[in-house]
Amino acid sequence: MKNTVITKTAALPVLLFLLIACGQNSGKKEASAPDSPVAGEEEHYRPNFHFTPEEKWMNDPNGMFYYNGYYHLFFQHYPDSTVWGPMHWGHAVSTDLLNWKELPIALYPGEEGYIFSGSAVVDHDNTSGLSDGRTPPVVAMYTIHDPKKRDNDQIDVETQGIAYSTDEGMTWTKYANNPVIENPGIRDFRDPKVVRDTLRNQWVMVLAAQDRAKFYRSDNLKDWEFLSDFGTDTGAHGGVWECPDFFPMTVEETGETKWVLIQSLNPGGPNGGSATQYFVGDFDGTTFTPDPGFEAELNKRKAFWIDYGRDNYAGVTWSGVPDSNGRKLFIGWMSNWEYAQQVPTTTWRSAMTLPRELQLIKSGTTYQLSSRPIRELKDFRTKAIKKQDIALDSPFVYHTEDGPVLNNTEIALNLKGIGKSTCTFRLYNAKGDTLSFGLNNAKREFFINRAKAGQTDFSEKFAGKTAVAPRFSTSDALDIHIVLDKTSIEIFYDNGTVVMTEIFFPEAPFETLSLTTDTSGVTAKAIAIHELKFN
Repeated sequence: MKNTVITKTAALPVLLFLLIACGQNSGKKEASAPDSPVAGEEEHYRPNFHFTPEEKWMNDPNGMFYYNGYYHLFFQHYPDSTVWGPMHWGHAVSTDLLNWKELPIALYPGEEGYIFSGSAVVDHDNTSGLSDGRTPPVVAMYTIHDPKKRDNDQIDVETQGIAYSTDEGMTWTKYANNPVIENPGIRDFRDPKVVRDTLRNQWVMVLAAQDRAKFYRSDNLKDWEFLSDFGTDTGAHGGVWECPDFFPMTVEETGETKWVLIQSLNPGGPNGGSATQYFVGDFDGTTFTPDPGFEAELNKRKAFWIDYGRDNYAGVTWSGVPDSNGRKLFIGWMSNWEYAQQVPTTTWRSAMTLPRELQLIKSGTTYQLSSRPIRELKDFRTKAIKKQDIALDSPFVYHTEDGPVLNNTEIALNLKGIGKSTCTFRLYNAKGDTLSFGLNNAKREFFINRAKAGQTDFSEKFAGKTAVAPRFSTSDALDIHIVLDKTSIEIFYDNGTVVMTEIFFPEAPFETLSLTTDTSGVTAKAIAIHELKFN
């Protein structure tokens, strides 16, 4: 959520404390006349609790780290337009991952080029030697994109640079000896993600290089050695690989450790445009190798997608989340390059997904990621309606007159006895907007249709077809977790092993939710609808 003053100040850097106390760049807007375009846009389109920039363009999340009680979110940002342009790193902070405070721009483009995506780590042991002697440096690694070379059709357009902060990420200094990695002769060579390999006491970095991931190592975050390539003949390749992430995870069922490689690509997603796939395997300090069981299943599926919806791209995880927290926290850009620059907002463009907790589970002989809404969401529940054992031989219909609204809402339900039924949810309002989604279990396929959910004429690719996702579970039961926030829906099926995220632009808030089935015998064992209220 925007425009919230963070109250925890004991451990704040002085600069951050002053920014918050004085309201500088707080994201608060002057009141608009009720019939002004800005007022209408704010009322209808800006999410209630998903991060959006105060104004202008935003895309990839990058540089995220946790330190001293604060989650830092940086993002690709163009402050002079609502379409993509010379990239900066915008900056926001939160203590709960839901109430965000937008801060001044962290990194600006310069003579060397634009500031593309990357990552940031807290260098606790000062391996970089960049500490001021009082606090550990935060070191950001990013892609330097040279527009002059691009316009001249040169190959070596992109190199890697670093910047560092000695005041917990509030101000940054670009490293004098950039670039720290030269271009090896690849046109698309970008988005470095740095991780600490504690087993081998080294920094490891992965970046995307057109049709593969490239791995590097370093002792000091400044001098990098190439290790290996991965992926030219593996996974989805419908477009350019971008925005990787790489980290170890503990498998929930077995306690063993596996490494996860997240890899976005554009285009080539399962429902068109941009999307994010992942791989699970082992890393020996030099080479990443997919697990044999995972690879066998990958050969059948062609790709493992972190989200089958059309609006979750370039997602990466926070570094520095302590082991005591025990979570791997992920966030993505809630849009798609097929239409991101045409969506009907005029003062700001794009939102981030809800932060999610990733878990690595073992299913049969393979491994897969599951995604769940962050646990902090429960702290903002207010009104609720709960029902049990509802036979769906007739439709279940919920109206918002006396209960939770459907504009900022969390819904959880369990269905039993699905058989080969099609279970269809519809959200609708008096204006005639309708969003449909659900499961066709005869086809073993989830679906979501936003063709009638409001404005769609800004792009023929926005609602030209129904998005679908395969159902892998063979269970006769289905658990569903839904998060609604005004202009977006995030649906977590089968314990989060299949996720669909999509945006839409209705004329008015949804007022009614219905659930119907086309066969008898399906039961909603439990339904809980919670209204979410934020500061």
